[in-house]
Amino acid sequence: MGPRKAAEIFKDKLDSSVDQIMVTLYGSLAATGKGHLTDKAISDVLSGYHVKFIWKPRYELPLYSNGMVFRAYLRGRQIRSWTVYSIGGGKIFDGSDKPDKRRTAVYGTDRITRILSECVRSKRTFFDYLCSKEDDAFPSAMKSVWAAMKSAVVRGVEAKANCLPGPLKLKRKARSILHSARKHIGTIRDMNLVSAYALAVAEENADGGQIVTAPTCGSCGVLPGILYFLYQDCHMADADIWKALAVGGLFGVSVASRASISGAEVGCQGEIGTACAMASAATAYLLGGTNEQIEYAAEMGLEHFLGLTCDPVKGFVQIPCIERNAFASMRALECASYAVSTDGRHIVSFDDVVSVMNETGRDLQRKYRETSLGGLAGILANKL
Repeated sequence: MGPRKAAEIFKDKLDSSVDQIMVTLYGSLAATGKGHLTDKAISDVLSGYHVKFIWKPRYELPLYSNGMVFRAYLRGRQIRSWTVYSIGGGKIFDGSDKPDKRRTAVYGTDRITRILSECVRSKRTFFDYLCSKEDDAFPSAMKSVWAAMKSAVVRGVEAKANCLPGPLKLKRKARSILHSARKHIGTIRDMNLVSAYALAVAEENADGGQIVTAPTCGSCGVLPGILYFLYQDCHMADADIWKALAVGGLFGVSVASRASISGAEVGCQGEIGTACAMASAATAYLLGGTNEQIEYAAEMGLEHFLGLTCDPVKGFVQIPCIERNAFASMRALECASYAVSTDGRHIVSFDDVVSVMNETGRDLQRKYRETSLGGLAGILANKL
């Protein structure tokens, strides 16, 4: 999404005289670019031009690991150049301002502890707090996001068990797991259902389908996986689901503002961990949790993914990424059900875990941060 947006901006600066565009991708953007369909996304936007790609996975630009340079040529002469970075969740940054300016507290503060205190003083729920900060378009926007998530789940579970694009020849599993769920009862059935819905969306992402970044493409199945289960199989109303979605988003915004949701920057803990925190908070809200219980659920959702590396095999967001969506979605249900069975009081705050996640991610060796050089990607590089 970020590279596509960058290509659209660059295209708007060009005229019809340009006869070639060269796009150089750096760092993890190059290492996992084909698996993320980065070249296809850019080529689709620049379809009227002759586009050439240069991949430099072992080199990084100075401001961020996911960098790219667009160059436009006319009869062999460079007439325009633009350096830009994809910083996660579809956002881009071109260095025209100080790097820290791209992380602004959306609601005046990026700390959940402060928001929680404000809610206590004003006797508001997290959702009420969000409504006081947003405009009249807020409900419509949330409903649209939820509609897109539902659509992705339905397409994913209805898709036949064909192989996903790429050299791994990985087959879709959502449909078969959904059928398996119907053969069971109780906990096994429920866990299989949640898994099937989460896998459905993650597989749609891997197949180039329409999904919602929640908070990223690589972790897009976690939140819709559990929400669709609560909607479809627990018969919770659409009106309650999109409100829960908004509450979960509050925690995602906090992580993106204070730390990072990018696997290239802090490893998969920033993607799957944040997605699980969002899903845990949303689920706790739907289970009738208090603000304190919701915050506790989100804290556990992120805490227990601390240190998770980003190691997509061969650079494709499939192994282990797709299964991680399923397991994080199930974990969210566990965190929420645990939290609402307590009084919500605990020692480690969500803000504390965000700080630790950020520090841990930046301490990870580069090969464990979406470069496909370490972890499972390193071990399986020559086996598959």
